[in-house]
Amino acid sequence: MTGLNSYKKQFFIKQILFVFIIFIGIFSGYAQNKKKKTKSSDEPYLLPAFPSVPAILPEDSVSMGDWQSFPEMKLNLPIASGPFEPTWESIEKNYPGEPAWLREAKFGIWVHFGPQAAGESGDWYARKLYTEGTDAYKNHLAKFGHPSESGYKEILRDWNPTKLNPAALTKIYHDAGARFLMIQGVHHDNYDMWNSKYQPWNSVNIGPKRDLLDEWTKACRANGMHYGVTFHHEYTWWWWQTAFGSDKEGAKKGVPYDGNLTLADGKGKWWEGYDPKLLYGINLREYKGVAEAARIEWRSPSGGIFTNHLDYAKWYTTKWALRMMDVVEHYDPDFIYTDGIVQGPFTGNLTGTGLKVDAMQTVIADYYNCTLKNRGKVNTFSIVKFRKKTNGTVNTEEFGVPAEIKTDQPWIAEIPVGDWFYAPGFTYDSGMMIRYIIEAIARDGNAAICISLLPDGSLDDGSTKMLKEVGVWMKRNGEAVYGSHAWTIPGEGEQINGKLKMLPGGKLDHIQAEFKFDAQDIRFTVGKKGEFYAFCMNVPAPGAQLKIKSLGTEAKLFSKPIKEVKLLGYNGKLQWKQEGDGLVVTCPAKMPFETAVVFKIE
Repeated sequence: MTGLNSYKKQFFIKQILFVFIIFIGIFSGYAQNKKKKTKSSDEPYLLPAFPSVPAILPEDSVSMGDWQSFPEMKLNLPIASGPFEPTWESIEKNYPGEPAWLREAKFGIWVHFGPQAAGESGDWYARKLYTEGTDAYKNHLAKFGHPSESGYKEILRDWNPTKLNPAALTKIYHDAGARFLMIQGVHHDNYDMWNSKYQPWNSVNIGPKRDLLDEWTKACRANGMHYGVTFHHEYTWWWWQTAFGSDKEGAKKGVPYDGNLTLADGKGKWWEGYDPKLLYGINLREYKGVAEAARIEWRSPSGGIFTNHLDYAKWYTTKWALRMMDVVEHYDPDFIYTDGIVQGPFTGNLTGTGLKVDAMQTVIADYYNCTLKNRGKVNTFSIVKFRKKTNGTVNTEEFGVPAEIKTDQPWIAEIPVGDWFYAPGFTYDSGMMIRYIIEAIARDGNAAICISLLPDGSLDDGSTKMLKEVGVWMKRNGEAVYGSHAWTIPGEGEQINGKLKMLPGGKLDHIQAEFKFDAQDIRFTVGKKGEFYAFCMNVPAPGAQLKIKSLGTEAKLFSKPIKEVKLLGYNGKLQWKQEGDGLVVTCPAKMPFETAVVFKIE
């Protein structure tokens, strides 16, 4: 008991010392940086050497520091010169607002593709291949071997998407009606898909030996497509803790997975010179909750500060920021994207677990200053996923859309067909894609849909057919989509529990494909020139009469008298009449349409 009390006392003193050091660092940094540091492309910033790391302590033996009381650290990185400083206040003050091109584009394709597709096991394959019992673990064992001998680094070595043709794919996406791409730069697996200055585990050095991001950006420019780059590596240090475990049963029980390897272990191996800790990070399972979260497929630690590893945490977040700034400098994206479920990366809470630091503000300030210098204006934006309303950031809605119109900030509804990475058995249905787009734009949002590529970088037949069908629909009805705004209400139709029936949330799969709408389920948008559009969420029967109740004179929602009603894709005249309880429209005798039809009301 005396030894335990002594340990607690030492730990308490250590915590106080750490907080004291941080305060000293902040104040000394402030004193040395009264002038904002600026960077020069002629003098690239050098990442400090990997810091010394303390000896590994027993699993779950250390309580994380309190993230709420922990003072926010400052990276003090040199950034591009300009009016934006690395504070939210400066960003909000100087940002000019939503770029016009985002309002115009409306529909994009999420290129969520990388080496994790090799596992054909859906999302988070790299993390779950180290988790016994998961499909990813079983698939990896069968296809590649045991993760103590052939782990994720071997997936990187062998991954070579020979059929990946960004130029051809971008043309397919554009023909499908997409006007922007979200291109994965680095996922949680920590593997950069470009000629990365700060991460040796990248697609130029290991795997395909191609600068994939460069190929995508050139393809977008050639097709007049806007593009952004997504960064998910703020998760990496807790996400990869599965790689530091071992099997709990079976012939390989207790044999460490390859995350435990060191640089010295690579001597004479194919990966000699490539340090595993620069891919997997370091073992942080001493902190309470980290190992438990690693054993659960979709969990982050509950939150806290890695107080025994503050030097490493500062180095890690510095490298995180520099990798994003590297892409901004060399690829000039139209937007950048960071993942998470809290107010931003490195808040200390949940997906931001580990450290509280101004890394996000630093990256955004540098990005907007670079944009201003390169383009003469800031017509770019930063997605900080699920962040509260902040001028200078765009939000997302994953797996669904809000029930009501959302105009407080620009937002993008993001969703995959099947899953974020490829797996067999996806449902392919253009109708669910089209209806998802309609649900988003009727509430003033945008939609970005992931169509998972096969491991070799190609589209399978189901995806190809689906995209062609979406393209046909968008060519006919695009005027009601591009540049549109929400109306007074998102739509009308059947109510469920007092709310408008809408496409179910979740990944686009058989549930969404089989979901039934009828011709009285209607959504609305206002075109960029003030035109009014009503979307039927299915195709009415030939000659059917529709009643759009919100457009009746008694509803008093449509202030001007209706002069004409047209059906997009139909050249003839329609019979219609505006009555007190609705606008009654008679459909043509032939209705050769698919999925949904759109009425233009003038």
